Amino acid sequence: MTGPTVPRPVEPEPEPAAGWAPTWALGRAVLLAGLLLVAGVLLGRVDLIVLAAPFALGTAYALRRRPTALPQVWITPGDDGPLVEGGEVTAAVSVGNPDTVDYDLVVLRSRVSPWLRIERAGFARDGDTPATGATPATGAAPADRVTPAVGGGGRPVADRPFVTSVPTAAAVDLELAGRALRWGRHPVGPAGARVATAGGLLVSRAVITEPVGVRVYPRTEPFEAVEAMPRAAGLVGAHHSRRPGEGGELAGVRIFAPGDRLRRIDWRVSLRARQLHVAATLSDRDAEVVVLLDVLAEAGRSGGVGGAASVLDTTVRATAAIAEHYLHRGDRVSLLEYGPGARRLRPAAGRRQYLTVLEWLLDVRADSSPHEPYDQVFGPQQLSSDALVVVLTPLLDERSAQMLARLARAGRFVVAVDTLPTDLTPPKDRGWAEVAYRLWRLDRETMIGQLREHGVPVVRWAGAGSLDQVLRDVARLATAPRVGGR
Repeated sequence: MTGPTVPRPVEPEPEPAAGWAPTWALGRAVLLAGLLLVAGVLLGRVDLIVLAAPFALGTAYALRRRPTALPQVWITPGDDGPLVEGGEVTAAVSVGNPDTVDYDLVVLRSRVSPWLRIERAGFARDGDTPATGATPATGAAPADRVTPAVGGGGRPVADRPFVTSVPTAAAVDLELAGRALRWGRHPVGPAGARVATAGGLLVSRAVITEPVGVRVYPRTEPFEAVEAMPRAAGLVGAHHSRRPGEGGELAGVRIFAPGDRLRRIDWRVSLRARQLHVAATLSDRDAEVVVLLDVLAEAGRSGGVGGAASVLDTTVRATAAIAEHYLHRGDRVSLLEYGPGARRLRPAAGRRQYLTVLEWLLDVRADSSPHEPYDQVFGPQQLSSDALVVVLTPLLDERSAQMLARLARAGRFVVAVDTLPTDLTPPKDRGWAEVAYRLWRLDRETMIGQLREHGVPVVRWAGAGSLDQVLRDVARLATAPRVGGR
C-alpha cells in the first residue's frame, strides 16, 4: 500500500518587477524590429534584417539589467530651531535609489502650504552644502540650482516638476527655502516621484510620501504692562500684595517681636525710641492670569506676517505676547477656549509653560456652535477667584457679551480685549448692505457700552501698553468691597 502522494514544490516563474511598466519607446522599438525582421524574411531581403539588428540589439542591451525595487521618497524638515512667523523655512524632498540600476530620469514634484512661500528650490551639486544639512548625493548627476521666486506662468517655485538623475545606491535632495508667512501647522508635501530607467524603456509607478508638518509659532507683539495685578494669590512672585511678609515693599515700622530677623532692625528708630524696632514689609506674590480666547466667530482676511490680520491672527499673537510677559514675571498662566471644543491649558509658570502655550496656540480654530458653551467652559472650580481673566473677543456673538457680563456679576477680575480688525470694510453690494453694516456697527457699540456699565472694561489691542490703564482701574476696584454673584 502506497502512501499519499506528496505534491512537489513548484518553483515560481520569474515575473517582472512590481510597479514597473514598459514605456511607449519600448513598444515602438519592439514593433519596428519585429516588422523589419518579418519583412526581411518574407521578402528575402538581407538589408531589412541588417536594419532591424540595431533596434533589437539596443533594446536587448538596455533590458539586460532590470530594476527590482521602487524608488524611495521622503521629506526632511529643516533643523533650524523654533520657527516664528517671518522666519526662514527650509526643507528637503529626497529621492533615493536602492536598486542596482541607475535611474536615468527622475521627475520629482511636491506640494507646499501656501503659507510657506518657497523662494528658492533646486538640487545640490556635488560638494554643495544643502540648506537642510542633508548630505548631497555622491556621484549624482549635477542639476542646476533653481533660484527664481516664481516659475512659468507666475506659479510658485514648488508648484512645478523637477528633473534629475540618481545613480545606484545614492540619493538626491531637492532643497526648498523660503519664508513662513503665518502661524500654524503647515504641511510640506505630499511629494511624489516617477523614475525612468533602462534607457527610458521602463518607467515606475508614482511613489508618493505623506506630508510632513512644519510648526510655525506666532510672532509675539511687543507688550508691557507695568501695573500691579488686582490680587496676588501665590506664595512668591514679583507682585506686591497687601499681606505682611518677606518682600521688598516697605509697609511701616513696628516693635521687635520674637521670630523677627536681625537684619530687619531699624537702628535709627530703635536708638531714638530706646526700644528695638523692625521694618515691616509686604510679601511679594505671584498671580494667576487666565487668557480666554473667544473662537465662536472669525472675521477679516489674514494676510500673513506684515499683512492684514484677521480675528484669529490678533487673538493668537496677543495671547502669545500676554503669556510671555506674565510668565517672564514669574506668574502662572492658563488658557481657555470659549467655544464648542472648550480646550484648556492648566496654569503653570516658567519657560516650559511658555513653550507649551505656543504649541497649544497652533491648534486654535474658529468653530461656531448653536449651543451655549458657558457651562462647558466654566465648570465647577475651573476658575480661581483671585485670577485675572483677560478675554480676547471680537464681540461678534451676543453669547460673548453675555459671558463677560456673567463673569463680572460673579465678582471676577475681567478685562475684555477687542480683537475685531480696524480695517474691516463694509460690503460692496448695492442695496441695503451698507446700511445694514452701519446698523450692526451701532448695535455693537451699544453692546460695548452696556458691558462697561456692568463693570467690564473693553480695550482694543494695540501692543505695548494696551492694558495699562485698564489694569490700573481693575487694581483700584480690587481694593473695594466685592459682592459675589449667586
